[in-house]
Amino acid sequence: MARKAKSAKTSNSATVGFEAQLWAAADALRNNMDAAEYKHVVLGLIFLKYISDAFEAKHAELTAQRAEGADPEDPDEYRAARIFWVPKEARWQHLKASAPQPAIGTLVDDAMSAIERDNPSLKGVLPKDFGRPNLDKQRLGQIINLVSDIALGSAADRAKDTLGRVYEYFLARFASAEGKSGGQFYTPSRVVRVLVEMLAPYKGRVYDPCCGSGGMFVSSEKFIEAHAGRLGDISIYGQESNYTTWRLAKMNLAIRGIDAQIAHGDTFHNDRHPDLKADYVLANPPFNDSDWRGELLRDDKRWVYGPPPAGNANFAWVQHFIYHLAPGGIAGFVLANGSMSSNQSGEGEIRKNIIEADLVDCMVALPGQLFYSTPIPVCLWFLARDRKNGKFRDRRGETLFIDARKLGVLVDRVHRELTDEETARIADTYHAWRGDPGAGAYADVPGFCKSATVDEIRTHGHVLTPGRYVGAEAAEDDGEPFDEKMKRLTATLREQQAEAAKLDAAINANLKELGYGR
Repeated sequence: MARKAKSAKTSNSATVGFEAQLWAAADALRNNMDAAEYKHVVLGLIFLKYISDAFEAKHAELTAQRAEGADPEDPDEYRAARIFWVPKEARWQHLKASAPQPAIGTLVDDAMSAIERDNPSLKGVLPKDFGRPNLDKQRLGQIINLVSDIALGSAADRAKDTLGRVYEYFLARFASAEGKSGGQFYTPSRVVRVLVEMLAPYKGRVYDPCCGSGGMFVSSEKFIEAHAGRLGDISIYGQESNYTTWRLAKMNLAIRGIDAQIAHGDTFHNDRHPDLKADYVLANPPFNDSDWRGELLRDDKRWVYGPPPAGNANFAWVQHFIYHLAPGGIAGFVLANGSMSSNQSGEGEIRKNIIEADLVDCMVALPGQLFYSTPIPVCLWFLARDRKNGKFRDRRGETLFIDARKLGVLVDRVHRELTDEETARIADTYHAWRGDPGAGAYADVPGFCKSATVDEIRTHGHVLTPGRYVGAEAAEDDGEPFDEKMKRLTATLREQQAEAAKLDAAINANLKELGYGR
């Protein structure tokens, strides 16, 4: 079996500190504003606070170095340190001092415009509608004061970590508040972690063609930091069709100091990275999307394994991922469970062709209630271009199936999360199976994991549902011999039957006294 998780601690994202307090305060200020609208008010201000704080830390450093020729008002000094230049009218202290004024909305809009003007990479990214008449300016001033209270210290890297955590936490809470529509911009961090931990993207090109607010990239950077890697060893490419969500992604990555090429546009009809061959694809595409205008792309060169149905984009996404994989690349992505077994509109034939091309490395069935957008359980697909590529063992003709449907803990009435230990168990099982150095030996575990051959998959009609392969969980042996156990259970049954007969007789006697007896 796979090696045990290195950490013994149990945790989930419900155990938070100041982020939850900030959210409670910010949510109280929301009043009657729609969560989808309020999201841009709060996240825009958090972003503005971050770049202003990072700027001020560098400004103080340059001021102390004036005698050595440093100029704290030279924008190039900041750009050289990969810090956004913040003009005077956009600095947080100026906005905080102006928070009580009725014109605060216009001042924030002007600050956002000035930052975009002086930082071309942010052009068209920042929200600039704080001055609109229906936004309560008193509440806006209160939100500015609230964001001002985030304890950051002076170091820019500490500001990045603290505000990055707040931004990520708020994204999750807004996704929950918006319900189904929240899934358009946010993939739960615990699902992202499973994907990232399994793929282990240490080095190379990372691509997400439906990147939402950029959570896959943030998690990839966290993974590298946690494993003492170098952040510069990965290059990030993404695309997002929703303009508002694209802006969230740009801010989310900028607040983390992550350099990324995130394009805006429809991935199917306007692929902004047409020549990219990625070492890792990480994605959570829209489930069962019927609105992707597939009839316009019937002869697209990406459909190597068969034309996807116009009424469902699942296998259009799968083939887009495969198309963009480098020769040694590997993809991990989330799909609806139906993708593992559907035979509608040619989907079964496409899945069969992908299996027969020996691309399917691992399938993971996840529990339900992990997503804000849908209560249905989902699955993870892992596809590898070259399964004999030397980094791991030769896995040709084999696929690992993991059934994780029984894992996870409820963090509230409707949402479930995977714990750190459960995430590690899934990832470690995969790493042991594919032969990662130091991952330990792999063994099938009935009810949880099974290494199946392509012949076994053929006998199941090319269905990839893990439950078909892993079998039933082994019952725990209590050590009692079967013959003795049967004698004991039979004696217990006889006693219970005798007791039941006494109770029946007593009930009949009572009924007879009441005149209802036989």
